[in-house]
Amino acid sequence: MSRIAGVATALPEHAYPQQAITDVLAPMVAHDPARQALMRRMHASTRVATRHLVLPLEQYRDALTFGQTNDRFVEEATRLAEAAASTALLRAGVRADEVDLIVFTSVTGVSAPSVDALLVPRLGMREDVKRMPMFGLGCVAGASGIARVHDYLEGHPDGVALLVSVELCSLTVQRDDDSTDNLVASGLFGDGGAAVVLVGAHRAVRDGVTGPDVVATRSRLYPGSGGVIGFRPSETGFRVILTAGVVDVIDANFADDATAFLDDQGLAVPDVGTWIAHPGGPKVLDAFQRGLRLPDGALDRSWASMAAVGNLSSSSVLFVLADELRQPHAGDEHGLLFALGPGVSAEFVLLRWPRAAAALVAA
Repeated sequence: MSRIAGVATALPEHAYPQQAITDVLAPMVAHDPARQALMRRMHASTRVATRHLVLPLEQYRDALTFGQTNDRFVEEATRLAEAAASTALLRAGVRADEVDLIVFTSVTGVSAPSVDALLVPRLGMREDVKRMPMFGLGCVAGASGIARVHDYLEGHPDGVALLVSVELCSLTVQRDDDSTDNLVASGLFGDGGAAVVLVGAHRAVRDGVTGPDVVATRSRLYPGSGGVIGFRPSETGFRVILTAGVVDVIDANFADDATAFLDDQGLAVPDVGTWIAHPGGPKVLDAFQRGLRLPDGALDRSWASMAAVGNLSSSSVLFVLADELRQPHAGDEHGLLFALGPGVSAEFVLLRWPRAAAALVAA
């Protein structure tokens, strides 16, 4: 098993109420009064109260090319990644030069060299650190990143690994595009980054790490659902694909897959004390709760995170994880962390708090 040793989040300094963002974006995105009115209703229904944006709000009125927005992505993503990673390492009590593997994920910009390479000298990591940039997983990548780091640490029980996620979703909002996909996305997604430090089983015991163990993981890819969610590259950047079909995929598959995964670990839904769900949107969270027949309040941290910062794509479930780790947990308590993304794909991560654990404070 691997163990979570430290988690940190980072947000851009520019924060705005949802209504202020809508007022700026509505005339930029939709010119038809009826579509503008629809956009305002959609934004109001997201249950997002505040979002952090990487640019000052007024700058979104400027028509930027894909190259210009991507340049901003590389600059700002590296800055946020450094902030989140530095804090996560500090909380884990791990030096940067002890990191053996760094995984970086994002779907809202591209860079070569990748952002993880840019972080190595800035953080002071070793020149022989293993790097694995991931692109294209979208919202599922926070959960998938933990799972893939866990896979590595299973074979390196004395090792240290760092997962970093940064998503600058506001840079993908399209001008003059009143498609329903763009209307919804422009009101749901925010900007932010997160980092997670995990250690192998031997190191966890040696250092007395008190965070939860990663007990098991499972990946699923649902055939025939490739057009449900994702991005389509264009001259003006990444155009979002965000259809109502994602709820249909959840309704058809999610509960069966989640319960089968738990069953293979000798568990059932009532045995899970903590649910760490990707806050994909109100309909997505409702579908998760409905499928698993969870009691009211089981996903409150996901709802609260979505209200506070919006959907941060791959970073979102890591924000919920950071919020959860601020709370005390009983020894041997199980938690299920999960997310969905393009594919449509799902990732399940089973957590268990060690018996002697105190709460891992990620404040």
